[in-house]
Amino acid sequence: MASQLDTASYQGIATFAQRPLLTEPSELDEWEPDIAIVGAPWDDSTTNRPGARFGPRSLRAAAYGPGTYHMDYGIEIFEELEVVDFGDAICSHGMWEASRSAIEERVYEVASRGIIPIVIGGDHAITWPSATAVARAHGWGEIGIIHFDAHADTALEIDGNYASHGTPMRRLIESGAVQGRHFVQVGLRGYWPPAETFEWMGEQGMRWHTMNEVFERGHHAVITDAIEEASASPKGIYLSIDIDVLDPGFAPGTGTPEPGGMAPVDLLRIIRRITREVNVVAIDIVEVSPPFDWAELTINNAHRCALESIAGIAMRRKDLRSTQK
Repeated sequence: MASQLDTASYQGIATFAQRPLLTEPSELDEWEPDIAIVGAPWDDSTTNRPGARFGPRSLRAAAYGPGTYHMDYGIEIFEELEVVDFGDAICSHGMWEASRSAIEERVYEVASRGIIPIVIGGDHAITWPSATAVARAHGWGEIGIIHFDAHADTALEIDGNYASHGTPMRRLIESGAVQGRHFVQVGLRGYWPPAETFEWMGEQGMRWHTMNEVFERGHHAVITDAIEEASASPKGIYLSIDIDVLDPGFAPGTGTPEPGGMAPVDLLRIIRRITREVNVVAIDIVEVSPPFDWAELTINNAHRCALESIAGIAMRRKDLRSTQK
């Protein structure tokens, strides 16, 4: 495996960032990694453009290897943290309950060991089982979520589907896995959901920051507020990144593109800041649809979202070690 991984990213075994591949929970106990990548290749909940089931494989195989030295932080990312690829939750096409269970259990195998899962989707429906698993591991109703998205994903149902990629955040709140007052959204824009959905969100104590607010106030001020709002009392933060929070000029390969979004230069630094300042216990990166991508723009931006998350976590741990001396 070492020789297969220690080569150019276009050859050898396709694992995330060419990290070692583990497949069994017992291997997690043996390796004791800090972070484990988990694929959730599900897109049967997509309303518009499918293809996100190919996201996990594309983020492993199509993103070119940019190196591992973080020039702003001055660290070799994978020397600071042990990161492994824990393969995929095996999803069965057209079978939501079986796939939901597979995702929840795969993520729970990671989170219950105190390892940070970075879950790569898949459409946004995968956040329902993924965040449920993290709540089981860290405290039911005691984790917060910071959610980057063009869409709130809090609909009651869409076309009769309660497991749509437009409903997972509502399911999490209804189940009690996450309390509405610990739920913050950033980047909302466009023309959906309607007013009654926002009324429901307000009744749950949810907070949201539209893209227009980010434009007018600047992302530094907005993220300061979002961190404070999500961190009021939870044991940790689940960071959920829908790649469509980026403007489709930067991320065309997604299920529901909405013009007027963030630029990568801002999103990557926001992710870096949150993961360095906050106790992030899980991350997901979703809605990458390779069939609609162009020149791997979306794939590479999503890949770098993961790398910036890992770098921020590494620096947070360095910061904590330095304060303890």
